[in-house]
Amino acid sequence: MFDTLPRDAREVMDWDWDRIEPYFNALQAQPLTAENIADWLADWTHLADLLSEMGTRIYVATTVNTADEEAEKRFTHYLDTLYPKEFAANQQLNLKLVDSGLQPENFEVPLRRIKAEVEIYREENIPLQAEIQKLGQEYDKIVGAQTIEWEGDERTLPQVTPIYQDPDRDIREKAWRQVFERRLQDRPALNDLWQRLLSLRTQIAANAGFDNFRDYQWKSYKRFAYTPEDCFTFHRAIEEVVVPAAARLYERRRQRLGLERLRPWDTMVDPTGEPPLRPFAAVDTLMDGCETIFNKVDPQLGEYFATMRHEALLDLENRKNKAPGGYCTSFDIAQRPFIFMNAVGIHGDVQTLLHESGHSFHVFETAQLPYTQQRMEDVPIEFAEVASMTMELLTAPYLTKEQGGFYTEREAARARVEHLEDIITFWPYMAVVDAFQHWVYENPEAAKDPAACDAQWLALWNRFIKGIDWSGLEEFAKAGWQHKLHIYQVPFYYIEYGLAQLGAVQIWRNALGDQPAAIEAYRNALALGSTATLPDLFAAAGARFVFDSDTLRAVVDLVEKTIAELDPA
Repeated sequence: MFDTLPRDAREVMDWDWDRIEPYFNALQAQPLTAENIADWLADWTHLADLLSEMGTRIYVATTVNTADEEAEKRFTHYLDTLYPKEFAANQQLNLKLVDSGLQPENFEVPLRRIKAEVEIYREENIPLQAEIQKLGQEYDKIVGAQTIEWEGDERTLPQVTPIYQDPDRDIREKAWRQVFERRLQDRPALNDLWQRLLSLRTQIAANAGFDNFRDYQWKSYKRFAYTPEDCFTFHRAIEEVVVPAAARLYERRRQRLGLERLRPWDTMVDPTGEPPLRPFAAVDTLMDGCETIFNKVDPQLGEYFATMRHEALLDLENRKNKAPGGYCTSFDIAQRPFIFMNAVGIHGDVQTLLHESGHSFHVFETAQLPYTQQRMEDVPIEFAEVASMTMELLTAPYLTKEQGGFYTEREAARARVEHLEDIITFWPYMAVVDAFQHWVYENPEAAKDPAACDAQWLALWNRFIKGIDWSGLEEFAKAGWQHKLHIYQVPFYYIEYGLAQLGAVQIWRNALGDQPAAIEAYRNALALGSTATLPDLFAAAGARFVFDSDTLRAVVDLVEKTIAELDPA
């Protein structure tokens, strides 16, 4: 019967459960043997990929236009009627596979993850998880609708970002204050949303037999390679090594700007007084430049990107009622990625597209693996982000117009310095976000009070963020946790960025010695998908999966040295 199952998700967008269920029933009814397990997994993959892409397309429609009521209704209907049944049916197949005792070829690592899913699965959590997804959509609607009036025009908050690069300090401050005051207007709605999310997550953990949501999420994320204590070790290493390095960068910036105090609206302007980098005015220019750059890095990567352009798999420009942020997702039955972002013409947009394209290359490289459980869906997030962050660094030599990119030599140096500085200043911010979430889920009762969250966020901010003067701005600072979408939508998905950045800089260090070899190792590691352990994926790419201050110090020294070479004081 699987021969007649469509291979285009657009043919099943309106299917109800009555049309889907017979396929799950057929898989459930089939006795498993060593002889038929490969065919059984292939049929399951066909069904799972088809339904995954259906759900992804329904979700994507809500992000490209948050005001699309029909898209919202379809998404809500999917979450209410299809998602719970599909999730439960997949879990029954997981259990069937585990109970069979069979070990499919190249399936040892995926099977360990499946066993973890079976262990934490509770049917009563399915409607709670569906409700959480709806609340995540509500967060997108609240934040996506935030605008300010600037010079007679209504602007989304991402559209204000270029103003932070204006050489006129008064203009920067005015824009910054308007944005943060607008964010504060939504505090009551975001507080209410937070309390509902926290209650649901706490209940999910309790239903699954866990003392707290952190321990539940640890197993849900299949974090077999490290523990919460390793995260605290990483926080301490960042505090010891990176916080002073970031403070040195901020002090250098303060001196070059000739300021008594470096304020939050002073962190994006060029410290030498040069105008902001404006790499493109139209997204076609952005795509042209990035395609050329990827071809320089590796012709196959350039071909992947060209495929995405040709098949309309890029939604890049910012507009009103578009969900915030950026992401790369996958259309699994088509074996294609899709990139979503909010480009407004700044260098950060170039970095975002390079980053998300790294994720997209991961989708392409894993397409040759036969089963969905071996591909992108179950790649450890810590390594998935290595794919994206490494691409930001490996493309750096090709940013100049001479190479087909966007900039003069001087502008490219500025862009690279900005990126390298961002790497250093990101680690302390990452530590704030991660440490905050550990506190939240270790203390869920206290965290139900937004004022307690404010106090904890501010304490962590003061611990890790040194060199920027926030005096008199505490009301803005303490609310920072509410405009970090990961805290609302994907809890505990943030340490991955910090660990991945450590891996990416190690791969970049290798590339400085032999770029072709580094790129070959990178692509080979991506092609492993989720068939290898997290430490083995790092090793295949030429990096070590560690948390210690010595490794961190070595890469921070390299970043600081490169900044000094590109931009001598």
